[in-house]
Amino acid sequence: MMKLLRHLECILSGIMSVNGKKVLHMDRNPYYGGESASITPLEDLYKRFKIPGAPPASMGRGRDWNVDLIPKFLMANGQLVKMLLYTEVTRYLDFKVTEGSFVYKGGKIYKVPSTEAEALASSLMGLFEKRRFRKFLVYVANFDEKDPRTFEGIDPMKTAMRDVYKKFDLGQDVIDFTGHALALYRTDDYLDQPCCETINRIKLYSESLARYGKSPYLYPLYGLGELPQGFARLSAIYGGTYMLNKPIEEIIVQNGKVIGVKSEGEVARCKQLICDPSYVQDRVEKVGQVLRVICILSHPIKNTNDANSCQIIIPQNQVNRKSDIYVCMISSAHNVAAQGKYIAIVSTTVETKEPEKEIRPALELLEPIEQKFVSISDLLVPKDLGTESQIFISRAYDATTHFETTCDDIKDIYKRMTGSEFDFEEMKRKKNDIYGED
Repeated sequence: MMKLLRHLECILSGIMSVNGKKVLHMDRNPYYGGESASITPLEDLYKRFKIPGAPPASMGRGRDWNVDLIPKFLMANGQLVKMLLYTEVTRYLDFKVTEGSFVYKGGKIYKVPSTEAEALASSLMGLFEKRRFRKFLVYVANFDEKDPRTFEGIDPMKTAMRDVYKKFDLGQDVIDFTGHALALYRTDDYLDQPCCETINRIKLYSESLARYGKSPYLYPLYGLGELPQGFARLSAIYGGTYMLNKPIEEIIVQNGKVIGVKSEGEVARCKQLICDPSYVQDRVEKVGQVLRVICILSHPIKNTNDANSCQIIIPQNQVNRKSDIYVCMISSAHNVAAQGKYIAIVSTTVETKEPEKEIRPALELLEPIEQKFVSISDLLVPKDLGTESQIFISRAYDATTHFETTCDDIKDIYKRMTGSEFDFEEMKRKKNDIYGED
């Protein structure tokens, strides 16, 4: 089996190696992670975005920077953390808890209440609304889809989420922040879908919060580039082979099935291939675009209590859009920026012909901005499941600032490749396995 890679493909190669598959991993880039890499030193980021001249001296040492092109946080109780724990890749990484999650309402940002006490003190809601919201949170915490006694007359597979909000008499602002800052939906389509998934998403948020208290999000020291490297080491322990800086000349298909990949005149044979959309332009289609703006600041974001890391979600209703705007901020505390510097990355799904205007509300929260790096990337998805060709293509990264949707894609590819559901228990390393180190 062969992989052409980003985070997602690196994670899959680690998992497949543990499952006894023989893996060869090729990347045309000189670094791990493809389009989702962390770029260092800062000079390389300036070059990549074609910004003339060298970074000013005020930016500190170039090698102190590690800037994610696609920033995402990990949910403390989410699927990726489970994958890291089960494969013991955690031994190669250090994480820090993000200091807070904020939500935008009427031009201002408010901390997303993370405890009952915070909910009661929050200026997001009036007193009566707080009581109703608290009742709703208690309902969600007790909800168990396997135990009908916890349903209170709601059918998780039939009742729309809109009706659940009605039952608890929650107003529009509260619905906005519950759906977008807790359940982390990007649009309002979920309101008319069965409530089970939304309730489980809010549970995941609460349980992730309960683990560390400040926020439900974790972020690795030295940036997300550490993740693919951790899974690469895991793959190597199980006999996987890695090749960086390897130009891919051609994917060879015979009678509709992949048989190998040609690089530098040689063909590496394989029965299955996993790759991201950039390697197979003819097998993917564009379903939209994502705008990302990396901003370097010399100050924490206003009204975040000087947090050294945070997430801000701007629900689409608040800015008359169809999809949310995300801001993800990290700093020198994570060894990704020079001392006293902050990196804030704004991302959203493009909706108009003037994408930069769409994110103005987010950029205003970040002023003054020292330097901006703007990118627009196509949202590409595979045209088919890959069952016939055995070429399994991942989806392009979306605008969300957490890894849950990426993990759904990993599980989906796993199922398409193996024919069986992804099982966390299967991934636990056997105790008698040979570790790469103590």
